Amino acid sequence: MKQIIFTEKAPSPIGPYNQAVLKNDTLYISGQIPMHPETGEIITESIEAETKQVMENLKAILKAADMTFEHVVKTSIFITDMNDFSAINAVYGSYLNETTAPARETVQVAALPKNVNIEISMIAII
Repeated sequence: MKQIIFTEKAPSPIGPYNQAVLKNDTLYISGQIPMHPETGEIITESIEAETKQVMENLKAILKAADMTFEHVVKTSIFITDMNDFSAINAVYGSYLNETTAPARETVQVAALPKNVNIEISMIAII
């Protein structure tokens, strides 16, 4: 049986999906965009600010499942401009222990929901 994970400290889904699903020991976190959970405001001031909001949203969902970034085994990052790669890495890396960082891919895409510049999803294991 799967367990739905939800927290008000991360944005509510904007479609027919859940923030995260826990199945056995594996947590699948839906892609998070830079949306402030309390106001619904899309953060657009800089790619660093966008990335920080996304990571804070992911952190809140992990916490709701009694996990941390140390539990993350796989990350998928979708960005609209590969020129932002270094700036995103700097913020993303500040949330992780580099020696135990998860596997990851970063892919440039044509567009993302709400016209944001970054979306990140994660898989974590207890």
